[in-house]
Amino acid sequence: MINKKIIIVILIFFFNFLLVNNSLSNEKDYFLTLKYNKVKVRQGPTFKHPVKFIYKMKYLPIKVIDTKDNFKKIIDLKNNNGWIHISQLTKKKSAINIYNLSTIFKKPNTYSQPIAKLEKGKMVIIKKCTENWCNIMTDEYKGWIFKNALWGKTK
Repeated sequence: MINKKIIIVILIFFFNFLLVNNSLSNEKDYFLTLKYNKVKVRQGPTFKHPVKFIYKMKYLPIKVIDTKDNFKKIIDLKNNNGWIHISQLTKKKSAINIYNLSTIFKKPNTYSQPIAKLEKGKMVIIKKCTENWCNIMTDEYKGWIFKNALWGKTK
């Protein structure tokens, strides 16, 4: 009887520890994208907190680093951070090219026909990714790019 009580207390403690550390409810450091062309980033996780800055690019990838109620603490490629309400975010896959003039290929191999050079900082929409390549779409081009050239949701 005492052993059952000890086990129950240990299990309750363990589950409370996991919930407090968000291990069950949230995956740490994952990517989302902005749902609208204008998204306010706040200094804290409520609407009462002042606006820190405003993003003006739909589908911009951001990394979620913390959660509080209906707000996500985010960080972007340039290390800007703040809090965004979940209604302003989407799971659509996008990424930003982090290398200078990355090549977009017709097929996912280096022997394929090069289609274009992608400038550093250019945002792309991701259709799908393999182990080393991502099938992407920009305003002008569709093709394949090395996965390691991208910052954003490539899984």
